[in-house]
Amino acid sequence: MNLNLSGFVNVFRLIAKPSLCLPHATISTFNDLPSPLEKAFEGRGKKVDIKAIVLDKDDCFAYPDTNEIYPAYVERFKQLQKEFPGHRLLIVSNTAGATSYDRDGRLAKDLESTTGVSVLAHRVKKPGCKDEILAHFKAHPEAGVTHPSQIAIIGDRLMTDMMLANMMGSWGLWVKNGVKPLNDKSFFSKLEQRLEPFLTARGYKASDPQSPFE
Repeated sequence: MNLNLSGFVNVFRLIAKPSLCLPHATISTFNDLPSPLEKAFEGRGKKVDIKAIVLDKDDCFAYPDTNEIYPAYVERFKQLQKEFPGHRLLIVSNTAGATSYDRDGRLAKDLESTTGVSVLAHRVKKPGCKDEILAHFKAHPEAGVTHPSQIAIIGDRLMTDMMLANMMGSWGLWVKNGVKPLNDKSFFSKLEQRLEPFLTARGYKASDPQSPFE
C-alpha cells in the first residue's frame, strides 16, 4: 500500500487555504507543454524565468505504475530534455524514488535508465518534500536555480503536485487529462477534476510566486 502521510497532514492546510491546490496554468496532456515553457504562464501578467523543472511521473508522462515514457510523448520528452538539460530537469514521484515505497531504490534506478533523467530519492512524499527538492538544486548549482520562483512543477495531481508548487513558492502547471482515461482514474483524481472548476468559480486562484527582486 502506498500511503501518503504528507498528503494527509497537508489536507488541513488546504482546508484553511483552498487556493493552495490550484495551478498557475493548465494543459490537457504532456504533449501540450509549450516551448518555451514560460508561455504557459503568459496570462499571469508578470515576467517568468524558469531555470528548472520538477516533473511528476504517473499519469503525467507515463502510464501509472510503469517506468516508461508513454509512446505518444517520447518526442516531447526528448525536446524537454534539450530545453532543460542535466540537473535542470528532475523527476519527483510518489512511487519511484519515494523511499517509503521504493525502499531499495530499484524503481528510481529503472526510471533513470529509461528516461535519462535524475529521479529524486525523497523521504517525505509530495506535497511535503520541498526541502529535499531545494536541497537537490542547491547541490547542483549548474542548474542555475537560486530561488524557488525559478522552478516549475509539472504534474497531474492538484493535491500533491500543485500544492507542492504553491507551498514551495514555485510555478504549478497542471496536466489535467494525463494518460489514463477519466473513467479509469482513481477516486481522488476524479474528485480533483471537479474541485478545480468548483474553487475557480468561487474566486479562488493560485498566488503568483514572488521572485527575490519583488
